[in-house]
Amino acid sequence: MTLEERAQRAVELKNSGKYNCAQAVTAALSDQTELTEEQLNQISAGFCAGMGNMEATCGALIGAGMIAGLKTEGKGTLALTRQIQEEFGKKCGAIRCKDLKAITDGKPLCPCQECVRTAVLIYGEIMGI
Repeated sequence: MTLEERAQRAVELKNSGKYNCAQAVTAALSDQTELTEEQLNQISAGFCAGMGNMEATCGALIGAGMIAGLKTEGKGTLALTRQIQEEFGKKCGAIRCKDLKAITDGKPLCPCQECVRTAVLIYGEIMGI
């Protein structure tokens, strides 16, 4: 599966209404880990809407960080997640759910579908998949 196909799958999962942003990203990148998609869905279930309150980090970004941690077995993960976070902020305009959902010109700064797409693409670029 290409990186673009993974990103599109994340969008489709989010649009299904059955996956939150973190779950959509972890599911789309599940083959990067030894865990099943169902296990990843359970682990990432509480990381939506900025960890349930829209004040914190975007769930899509958290999902990408989770997969990076599993892929690297925790070695060097902080530096990688910082890179992912910085690129995400540049492309989406913010990293906090509250800021991403802020309505300007009648639309959010970055809709959830674009957040999950961007998180998957950035993960892939940084991790070389």
